[in-house]
Amino acid sequence: MTTTPTTSLLPREIRQYIEDRNWRALAMYRKAWPDFEIVAPEIVDELLELDKNDRVLFFRALPIELAVEVFSLLDTDTSDRLLLELTDSETRELLSNLDPDDRTELLGELPGQVTQRLLTLLSPEDLREARRLLGYPEESVGRLMNPDYVAVRADWTVGAAINHTREYGREIDTISMVYVTERSGRLVDALSLQSLVLADPDAPLRSIMDYSFVSIRAYEDREEAARLMKRYDREVLPVVDSRGILLGLVTFDDALEITEIETTEDFHRTAAVTPLKRSYWETSVWGLFRSRIGWLTILVFVNLISSGVIASYEATLEAAVALAFFIPLIIDTGGNAGSQSATIMIRSISLGDVKMDQWFRVFIKEMAIGVAIGVALGAMGLLLGTFRGGHLIGLVVLATMLTMLVITNLVGMILPFLLTRMKLDPAIASGPLITSLADAVGLVIYFGYATMILSL
Repeated sequence: MTTTPTTSLLPREIRQYIEDRNWRALAMYRKAWPDFEIVAPEIVDELLELDKNDRVLFFRALPIELAVEVFSLLDTDTSDRLLLELTDSETRELLSNLDPDDRTELLGELPGQVTQRLLTLLSPEDLREARRLLGYPEESVGRLMNPDYVAVRADWTVGAAINHTREYGREIDTISMVYVTERSGRLVDALSLQSLVLADPDAPLRSIMDYSFVSIRAYEDREEAARLMKRYDREVLPVVDSRGILLGLVTFDDALEITEIETTEDFHRTAAVTPLKRSYWETSVWGLFRSRIGWLTILVFVNLISSGVIASYEATLEAAVALAFFIPLIIDTGGNAGSQSATIMIRSISLGDVKMDQWFRVFIKEMAIGVAIGVALGAMGLLLGTFRGGHLIGLVVLATMLTMLVITNLVGMILPFLLTRMKLDPAIASGPLITSLADAVGLVIYFGYATMILSL
């Protein structure tokens, strides 16, 4: 066990956590730490005395600013060894065996400078696993970013920046942009290669900087990266951490891949299919069965509501048999209208065309659309109902169509908003789900009007 000197500048509570190897408690320590510059040397001493696994967990548990200070005090060999220890097989096994809540605490955001160095040390095949261990969520930009980029300093001349780009840009696939960073690694500007080439080589780099750039945080959803690149017409997008440290890039090719993946997932969810992780031919029969059976089982129980509604109105159907003729018309029309509304809304929200704070404007607009569709189709229903069962049946169909289409249209619009607000994919509001809900709603409205108008 590590022996801590009595002159330690660390609070007794922190010293106890270190002695007990209670890294989760240390990560959750919310009281004020002493000045990081003062305690960092003591933390370095503690860190170097630990074995590999404890050293990794100790470093992960430190506040991000303190971790930056500690990392800067390590010599190159020690810092590189620590970084590689963060991603080796023993560490992966260690972290996978932790309780989920412990792992969540420890896999917090690493300092940007540490992440930069770590990603440059690893081979391409190790990057995927490293991004997971860095704590980036499954579908985040951090899982996708490329760590290769060219960075220059604002106090250089244009010529020095061009020479640096020539030297370090040969192995980089995308070099349309050169990034200006501070010594800490914080991004301050993004310059096009064209602006560098056309500028006077002897001019200071600051003379062509406007400190204007578009970036995205590593923890953002990958769909947001594709939206930003489309909105600002960017071929590459710099990825930064919460402190603005440049970590890597998302390229146009990445954006195309994101769009393809997300569109495929939305298609699957819209059809009430759990998105496939592999292509159709790579997915086994059992995998395809599991992707479909879940939602179909849920929809069976949802459809039982419609069966229950019909069963509860058996007497009404027996008194006016003509009502049975219009049941398929009612449920299909309501389901189709709800699916149309949901599909339009899901796509509009996904593309950023409709914002969450615009829900009331959308509500009013969709209500007006529902009324218009209800009047048009209700008039057709009035004619069919009158022809099939008399003017009272026609009136029942008219009233049902008008009311049902307004309601199902609004349900199809509201559900994607609710799912998005709950941080869920709005595509879950799939056609089959909306249709099943609309069936039940339509039948309740239909038999309610029939009972009232026909006095049954």
